[in-house]
Amino acid sequence: MSGERVERRLAAILAADVAGYSRLMGQDEEGTLAALKAIRYELGDPKIKEHRGRIVKTTGDGLLIEFASVVNAVRCAVDVQRAMAKRNAGVAAEKRIEFRIGINIGDIISEDGDIFGDGVNVAARLEGLAEPGSICVSRVVREQVRDKLDFSFEDLGEQQVKNIARPVRVYRVQINGAARVAAPPAARLGLPRWAIAIGIVACVVAAPAAVVVWRLHLLKNPTALAPATPLALADKPSIAVLPFANLSGDPAQDYIAEGLTENLLDALAQDPGLFVVARNATLRYRGKSITPQAHSGR
Repeated sequence: MSGERVERRLAAILAADVAGYSRLMGQDEEGTLAALKAIRYELGDPKIKEHRGRIVKTTGDGLLIEFASVVNAVRCAVDVQRAMAKRNAGVAAEKRIEFRIGINIGDIISEDGDIFGDGVNVAARLEGLAEPGSICVSRVVREQVRDKLDFSFEDLGEQQVKNIARPVRVYRVQINGAARVAAPPAARLGLPRWAIAIGIVACVVAAPAAVVVWRLHLLKNPTALAPATPLALADKPSIAVLPFANLSGDPAQDYIAEGLTENLLDALAQDPGLFVVARNATLRYRGKSITPQAHSGR
């Protein structure tokens, strides 16, 4: 009925399918179905339950799952992909069952146990962009979980996908990459929110000075960043961010300085008109006291 109120809610949507399903079925229908059933019983269902997901529907080679928490959705996907990699370790490449997974957050419409909306459609498109054994997520997912989970993301840029009017910024979860330590919650460290806010503002105000220091250093030492093989200079303004210092005296607060450095670099990198010097090029100054006068010769 047109007068009925539609049930809407915000949810994390996980879409998954089996890569090369038709090929696997063509090779061995019964064996493939038996293997999928075993994976679902031994791995899929337990992990979905553990991370409090709800299976919305299944198809021959696909699965649509809803989570109230995007952190749980990403954790579930990573657990499944890591477990599948172990299961496939001794299996011939042509016989491996590998999943492609896409995760998005969106406002969904719920009706008769099914879910609909752009949030669901984008998750399905992300799944289509994922390589076998990998996970692709939208920008909003990456922003929500980046400081809560211990793995990083590879930026795949904006992708134009079918039946979605706007480009989608896509990130690949680095499942087997080097882990980065997630920042502990402020409450656990006993820090009041106002103290953290002041620290953030102070660091942001100090950022231009850090850039000036780096510029002056380069003027005095033009070979500081020179590689063994000369590289072409960027045809646009360049900027570098020195590592922020933890002035609290508490080593447990180092993660705040790390996070601010990373966030500032990420923000600057979004500007196509800037060339941002890689973070590892400035790590040599971590923990050192640097003044503009020291590098200007004054």
